[in-house]
Amino acid sequence: MSSENLPQTPEQQGRKPRVAVVFGGRSSEHAISVVTAGAVLRSIDRSKYEVLPIGITTDGRWALTADEPERMAIADRKLPSVEELADSEDGAVVLSVDPASRQVVYTEPGAVPKALGEVDVVFPVLHGPYGEDGTLQGLLELSGIPYVGSGVLASAVGQDKDYMKRVFTSFGLSVGPYVTIRPREWETDRDAATGKILDFAAEHGWPLFIKPARAGSSIGITKVDDASGLDVAIREARRHDPKIIVEALLRGREIECGVLEFEDGPRASVPAEIPPVSSHDFYDFEAKYIDSASGIVPAPLTPEQTAEVQRLAIEAFEAASCEGLVRADFFLTEDGTFVINEINTMPGFTPISMYPLMWQKTGIEYPELVDSLIQAALRRSTGLR
Repeated sequence: MSSENLPQTPEQQGRKPRVAVVFGGRSSEHAISVVTAGAVLRSIDRSKYEVLPIGITTDGRWALTADEPERMAIADRKLPSVEELADSEDGAVVLSVDPASRQVVYTEPGAVPKALGEVDVVFPVLHGPYGEDGTLQGLLELSGIPYVGSGVLASAVGQDKDYMKRVFTSFGLSVGPYVTIRPREWETDRDAATGKILDFAAEHGWPLFIKPARAGSSIGITKVDDASGLDVAIREARRHDPKIIVEALLRGREIECGVLEFEDGPRASVPAEIPPVSSHDFYDFEAKYIDSASGIVPAPLTPEQTAEVQRLAIEAFEAASCEGLVRADFFLTEDGTFVINEINTMPGFTPISMYPLMWQKTGIEYPELVDSLIQAALRRSTGLR
């Protein structure tokens, strides 16, 4: 593209940068994405940015939504949705794939398409497949629109627990024992696939955790104490993803650490600890979001342990070629070793989410954190980098 065809900066056009907050989506984490968007919308500095909320419905339609963060919260244990927030049941938002344009267009059946102007940066607060996994990031790369968070590769690696662990292992990070059951294995020979899990249990013991390989927010996870619970657990995991991962129990403390990219490179937050939740078998979706189980920030670790988990969190960030932000989750095992469980390239930003809480305790309040991420995205170009 020649320099004369490059999009003008907002400053050159005499206006504030326009931020499109994109949320919702087709994954099972739709509602949590809506809650996250509400928190982000409440915190964006409107004197500094123009804001365009765009919701993606559960069937994949991009919809204009009202800029009403108060309607995006969990109320009386009821989860919000984009369908409830959309301005129209038929209207759709279309993003240009011409990188010289960055135009957003709104269409309705039987009406002339309406140009909504250019978008300067996208804040994609989607969780799970079809948003956090590199698919949306690929669209934004084609459109030439900068965006908050990791690129296509890192987003895909961060979503797939199987390949994530392979990447970490190749960089010398410790991961716990696991085995993966791919869709074709299950669909062609269920007995062999089940036998593979039973062999894994014979080696590593019960209980096992049966998980969708490419889901988050602890959705679809079942703790299985013996072979009798495998069928139900596998069906539940495959309801969210045809590829599943089976993990052995790691005895130890759950420790999380945030990573944020600054102009001089990534830095780690103070870590947090997720204590056992007495009313739940493990830190599942309901414990996190419905019953609002909270962590301990900062985690009660020694200075040496804190420094070590911060170092490992940045190593994980770099290993997966992440950008912008990451929440890295670890187990501190009984022998004092940190084992990485997973990373989230777009961690929850709800008012009770650990990522913003860790940075708050590190000295960065929520609005400053949101602004820092937007500014980092505006500094980055799309394309190979």
